[in-house]
Amino acid sequence: MSADVKTLLAAAVEAVGGTPRPGQQRMALAVEDAVAAQEHLLVQAGTGTGKSLAYLVPAVADAVATGTPAIVATATLALQAQIVDRDMPRVADALAPILGRRPTYALVKGRRNYLCRHKLAGGFPEEEGALFSTEGLAAAPASSPDSAGDDAGTPGTSRLGAEVVRLREWAETTDSGDRDELVPGVSERAWRQVSVAARECLGSACPMRSECFVEVSREAAKDVDVVVTNHSFMAIDAFENRSMLPEHHLLVIDEAHELVDRVTATVTDELSPGTVTTAARKAARYTGTDDLVGAGEVFAKALAPLEEGRLLALPDSLGQALAMLRADVRAVQSGMKSDSKDKDTPDGSRAVARAAVDELADVVDRLLEERELDVVWVGQHPQRGPVLRVAPMSVAMELRDKLFTDRTVVLTSATIELGGTFDAVAGTLGLRGEGAPDWQGLDVGSPFDYPKQGIAYVATHLPAPGRDGPSPAMFDELEALIRAAGGRTLGLFSSMRAAQAATEQMRERFGDELTILCQGEDQITTLVREFASEATTCLFGTLTLWQGVDVPGPACQLVVIDRIPFPRPDDPLASARTQAIGRMGGNGFMAVSATHAALRLSQGAGRLVRRSSDRGVVAFLDSRMITARYAGFLQRSLPPFWPTTDRDRVLEALRRLDASAEPVVPVAPPPLRGVVSGENDHPPAASAPAEKVSDAVTTGAPAAQESRTAVTGGHAWSAEADEELKDGRDLGLDADELAEHLGIPLESVEARLRLLRL
Repeated sequence: MSADVKTLLAAAVEAVGGTPRPGQQRMALAVEDAVAAQEHLLVQAGTGTGKSLAYLVPAVADAVATGTPAIVATATLALQAQIVDRDMPRVADALAPILGRRPTYALVKGRRNYLCRHKLAGGFPEEEGALFSTEGLAAAPASSPDSAGDDAGTPGTSRLGAEVVRLREWAETTDSGDRDELVPGVSERAWRQVSVAARECLGSACPMRSECFVEVSREAAKDVDVVVTNHSFMAIDAFENRSMLPEHHLLVIDEAHELVDRVTATVTDELSPGTVTTAARKAARYTGTDDLVGAGEVFAKALAPLEEGRLLALPDSLGQALAMLRADVRAVQSGMKSDSKDKDTPDGSRAVARAAVDELADVVDRLLEERELDVVWVGQHPQRGPVLRVAPMSVAMELRDKLFTDRTVVLTSATIELGGTFDAVAGTLGLRGEGAPDWQGLDVGSPFDYPKQGIAYVATHLPAPGRDGPSPAMFDELEALIRAAGGRTLGLFSSMRAAQAATEQMRERFGDELTILCQGEDQITTLVREFASEATTCLFGTLTLWQGVDVPGPACQLVVIDRIPFPRPDDPLASARTQAIGRMGGNGFMAVSATHAALRLSQGAGRLVRRSSDRGVVAFLDSRMITARYAGFLQRSLPPFWPTTDRDRVLEALRRLDASAEPVVPVAPPPLRGVVSGENDHPPAASAPAEKVSDAVTTGAPAAQESRTAVTGGHAWSAEADEELKDGRDLGLDADELAEHLGIPLESVEARLRLLRL
């Protein structure tokens, strides 16, 4: 390499106003060594380590030296956005003078995340359930009777119509077609009117292929240094040999504790009577489907009487219905192939029909195979009724064979070492046992002083959570905590139902005093940005918010966890894994349920302290965190906060924190990413803080006024110096360290920090 990783990391840290961190340095050197040795690496890096820099710097160095992109895969959209919008621009700026050019990077996602130009142009049929033609929306107001069918004028129709019109207007201006750049976001139903699934894509036959947002982004990704994607996309690329990602020899998997669950979800299939009906209806335009419809009715009758839960074997009636389905779906496939009319003409409707039929055939075949490691179960969907699902009990061997070959894989997280060893996680990844590839494990610790920065409070006076959802006592406790904190609360719930119930209760109790946001009401990135911009805002949600949310500073001084996040007792996969471990003589509950809960709790509690100046409380509204026999195991998995069960002391601490907190600085929307980033200078930050995004867009409210002056504390401040202050604060630097780094008197730095509300 033209420059060693240690030098490059030092340059990157200095450029953002940071200070050397031993854990970060150890991790960066370990990544470099793993690439050189072609050996896999597992790294536990606690919050505050700066692990993204620790893997991005050696990844960039290797990519520039070899001309081969490095792939970075994350579990959450929030971390993807952080890497692309914040981390990589800093790394690129810092390394450009040393490497001789500015490193480039790109974000690659699944096809459903992008606008489809051909669908916008009318090349596909209307999405199922559309209440009106999207063609007519461009010319007629959403609320006009002429723009809708029988449901015209209903609030749902008007709202959907307005969203689709807005999407069509946005399509004329966007460079990337990336859904995450649309702020505020739109409903999933509206988005489906302008996007297609991978199987529905016309591929090389599409008349607009050269303008396709997906194809342009993937082609551009071949020539960049770092490609950022998600676990599911990476898994599909590896498992199905789709070649959607460029050739590479270094894969970094962040949020690695989520990998097994994300991969399992990716290879889980389901079948319902509605699936059959939909496929038959779409294919009817090209071939006869009466037999397939009849087979679907037989399948529905066989499925209806089955109780929810795992099927150890297919009942005879269900097996016969599936066999009938297989024969009839194959006949439809043959009929569509023999239909030669306009075969060479790009036909979006045919592509959609073929995709639905092929997917149906694949799922039926899999169910009838009754694979040894597959778990089959019956579930209930609130709208679609009974659903048959199938998923692998373990993906360890698939990961070993498809992921850990022909490349170096670096897996990192704050929570992949349990009980002082990586063995438990390594086993789920296929890295243990005969034939496992070589790997190393490294724990680089955390720089934070957790006992002084945070309190772990367990509300032991509350009754243990039951199956009936949150209790009135729990809501009372939640209200008291939020009121003491003055808002500033991230609520992490074990189910969406609980999050929504808490949202409804707190909105009733606080009225206009506080803003309560709930996951699902907008894009996650937009909700997190609004939460981080107002002290009097709370954000409630479930799985996605338990990890990847980074809100440092006074906007988040209370994290509430409603209950220990065990898998559901009737979760077929968890039950199957527990039973399998028990049959081998192990403790299934501790290996599956307690381990799952420990990982979730560690991630959720880690949302509180994001930098060295953060202070606050993590409140557990589940008394089992103290009373249960497994409580010690769960407690040892958490950051070492100062523990207490003293409610009055906690409420008083929250009131003091609220009273002494610095003002919250509103968070500006991220810059538009385009297709490839890094070739030009990163756009400067907005000169003025933005208002809450959704309010500014929906009400036309003016942007917040500039709060800065050119001279503060007797020193003339530049925009660049202000950015260094912000970056330094993000890294946890105090005023003394910033003053020393910038060469500016301490009193001037302190005055500027106060003015900028940093």
